[in-house]
Amino acid sequence: MTLLNHTIGELLEKQVNLYPDYEAVVYPELNLRKTYQEFNEMVNQAAKGFMSLGIEKGENVAIWADNKPEWITSQFATGKMGAVLVTVNTNYQAKELEYLLKQSESTTLILAETYKGTSYIDILRQICPEFDQSVKGILKSEKLPFLKNIIVLSDDDYANAYTWNDVMEKGKTVSDEELGQRKASLDSKEVINMQYTSGTTGFPKGVMLTHHNIVNNGNQIADCMKLTHEDRLCIPVPFFHCFGCVLGILAAVSKGTTMVLLEQFDPEKVMKAVSEEKCTGLHGVPTMFIAELNHPNFSTYDFSHLRTGIMAGSTCPIEVMKDVMNKMGATEITIAYGQTESSPVFLQTRTDDPVEVKATTVGKVHPNVEVKIIVPGTEQEQVQGEPGELCTRGYHVMKGYYNNQEATDAAIDRDGWLHTGDLAVMDENGYFQITGRMKDMIIRGGENIYPREVEKFLYQHPDVLDVQVVGIPDKKYGEELMAWIILKDWSNATEEDIRSFCEGNISRHKIPKYIKFTAEYPMTASGKIQKFKLREQAVAEVRQ
Repeated sequence: MTLLNHTIGELLEKQVNLYPDYEAVVYPELNLRKTYQEFNEMVNQAAKGFMSLGIEKGENVAIWADNKPEWITSQFATGKMGAVLVTVNTNYQAKELEYLLKQSESTTLILAETYKGTSYIDILRQICPEFDQSVKGILKSEKLPFLKNIIVLSDDDYANAYTWNDVMEKGKTVSDEELGQRKASLDSKEVINMQYTSGTTGFPKGVMLTHHNIVNNGNQIADCMKLTHEDRLCIPVPFFHCFGCVLGILAAVSKGTTMVLLEQFDPEKVMKAVSEEKCTGLHGVPTMFIAELNHPNFSTYDFSHLRTGIMAGSTCPIEVMKDVMNKMGATEITIAYGQTESSPVFLQTRTDDPVEVKATTVGKVHPNVEVKIIVPGTEQEQVQGEPGELCTRGYHVMKGYYNNQEATDAAIDRDGWLHTGDLAVMDENGYFQITGRMKDMIIRGGENIYPREVEKFLYQHPDVLDVQVVGIPDKKYGEELMAWIILKDWSNATEEDIRSFCEGNISRHKIPKYIKFTAEYPMTASGKIQKFKLREQAVAEVRQ
């Protein structure tokens, strides 16, 4: 299979030429419908608007919002005018946002006003007090020296920030010829997308992905799903995550598929959209599908058009997979595996794989991709059927971590192999099972959480002497967090004190559900903490 050499903008324009009058973007809640031709015109206007703000090719533009129409427009607009879209987790709080904006050297921040009751504007003020005294396009922040432009997704006017309407209006001052010149200067091997993923050190790393990485990955994902321009794909997963912006948006656009979009996940809204829009595909993590299947109004919706989709993020129980295939009719649903550093998918089941394969494996390798399993800590290939570290090489491997060569060299070896850190085993038919993690990453509801990041935050509590965070099995989210805390001798801190300290400072999904105070940790003879024993104790505690 030949790889594409398109930029993100060229990928969209290819579908505009083929299917100009087909629906590209549908937001049922907003009564918004755009054909590929109309969507492309909106994208061009936004691209020119970004250029009018003085944003140059290669500049980093951060976007912090749920799945709003402006998000998907920005993805293709930056793809046409060459700015790198830095995607920000909607759950971020002040410290996380400050770190990302500083480390990414973003010059522009596009943000929603609020998200689930949290004021993004107030958080911005918290880390950038100069915001209130600034004028449009001339922000001077001591903490964030690169940040110049703030774009608020609001119908209200802001004296100190651009609104989306301002951006679209200013786009009229830039000619089509200027945009054409900018597009002509782009190369598909250049970085166009940056997503932050936590590391074992606790410091998130900016994964640099090129047009070539994610355009081809989206196309190959779509091929595994057998997507065409006649499909209608419902995408209720977050855009800021690869699941939304690559497995969803780019996979759909690579085939001229209609995207049926929701700003936030709500099981009934998803079912309503699938039913009324006659969706043939649906994406989600297992917890989303479980919420839909167990909804009291499930039987009132029409799933007769549903055929395919992707379930990813954590292992799917076989009974859930059977229900998705039988009760929802998604007999051709696929399972996908990868990581942000691999654009992200390189293993996927196929539409005709039996239910047992979809429930017990993460599929087989994509075309144009190499995979090997090695004995952990060595370069030696593992015996087939034995677990080892999963490594991959090919077009899909990231360019590297932004401003972090040391971490890049640790992740990608001298021969170009990306070391995933996950333990896997391959069967005789070429299907892979993920058997564990070399490190202690916790996957809660499809979100990767690194214990070290949560531990580093909790260490800041004045009463905490030591803390260890582990993941324990959870029926709803796959895993939940338990924090084992040793308090300072004089402390009388309670579980509620610890939770209050977390609220508003770290993302909700990173706040430990369980907090246990202890006097000591299980240790090895050499003085290393035995996390696996803490995990066993945690499971026993919760069962009581």
